[in-house]
Amino acid sequence: MKVTKISIWNINLKSHETYYMAGNKTCDEVESVIISIDTDSGIQGWGECCPIPHYLPAYAKGIAPAITELAPVIIGSDPVGPEALMLKVNKYLQGHNYTKSPLDIALWDITAKVAKLPLFKLLGGQKQKDMPLYHSITCVEPDEMVKIAKEKQKEGITQFQVKLGADNNWQIDAERLIKVREVIDDQHLVYGDWNCGATPLDAIRTSRKIAHLDIMLEQPCATLSECASVKQATGLAMKLDEGVYDTETLLEGHEKGIMDVAALKLSKFGGISAVRDARELCSYFGTKMCIEDTWGSDITTAALLHLGISCDPSRLLNVCDLSGYVSPRLDQNGPARVSGSISAPTGFGLGVEPDKDLLGKPDIILD
Repeated sequence: MKVTKISIWNINLKSHETYYMAGNKTCDEVESVIISIDTDSGIQGWGECCPIPHYLPAYAKGIAPAITELAPVIIGSDPVGPEALMLKVNKYLQGHNYTKSPLDIALWDITAKVAKLPLFKLLGGQKQKDMPLYHSITCVEPDEMVKIAKEKQKEGITQFQVKLGADNNWQIDAERLIKVREVIDDQHLVYGDWNCGATPLDAIRTSRKIAHLDIMLEQPCATLSECASVKQATGLAMKLDEGVYDTETLLEGHEKGIMDVAALKLSKFGGISAVRDARELCSYFGTKMCIEDTWGSDITTAALLHLGISCDPSRLLNVCDLSGYVSPRLDQNGPARVSGSISAPTGFGLGVEPDKDLLGKPDIILD
């Protein structure tokens, strides 16, 4: 089997509500890049990458040029067994992991379709019936965040990510965490997420004010050393996100004792292949994992769900139904949250098929 064509679409996804984050970052309408890889056997694989603007070293309009550069390596190659082709891709173009993520996802989609299996069967098998979700609460006024938390708790959500730092006021951030924690069941999880936008001083002051509560911190500062100083000063559990994106950073987070939880995002690591390796390393460390991505719709969501459902349940903290936060849905029959949890598709490959009428004509065709 050989790759014959790569098609690329750029589409806009509209968030159901504006997400406010630290550092004046917002997520409202974002550009997602969809790719398909066609083969001479008629089997087609799908991939997606949706960077949040100004969030990580990635931007949507950087994906198509990188894939165009890589096209001579990919077209004519065997897509089955993604690691072999991705090894060639990585040697040809170093770095730029986010541009490789949709390619790797599409290759896994093809490989599982050739095997006539749902993708999770190739990633370790189905180890759980479904997976817990978290709900991300945008950084608005504390009382409004409480209303959102109450509503989602009634819908079955048991894990709540509280966005912090949008107004650069550590006292209000503490109020946000205290008020949300007060209305959430004691058995449920609350964690405050600065998206690496806090100074160590502000993160420490906030954390000490809420230290009597059961709250976890998520990536308060930009560097792992700064995050370590916050944990040392507060003793609170910590989740790393932006600061871990490869084996070296995972090792550093573990060695510093600040990686109680790690967010494994497809576009940070470079796709399913790299996240699967990171998943096994985190399992060895005993680190809980959030398997997700920066943003996206049904293709990205399906990919992370296959990784999640084939993960050791004792190591999986949650996954994210990214497609449930945006419109339009690329596949109206894609997985959706039910009572705070979600399961992976069971069709061959990723188990989702984008609506080609919705996508329209590709912006770029490489053959």
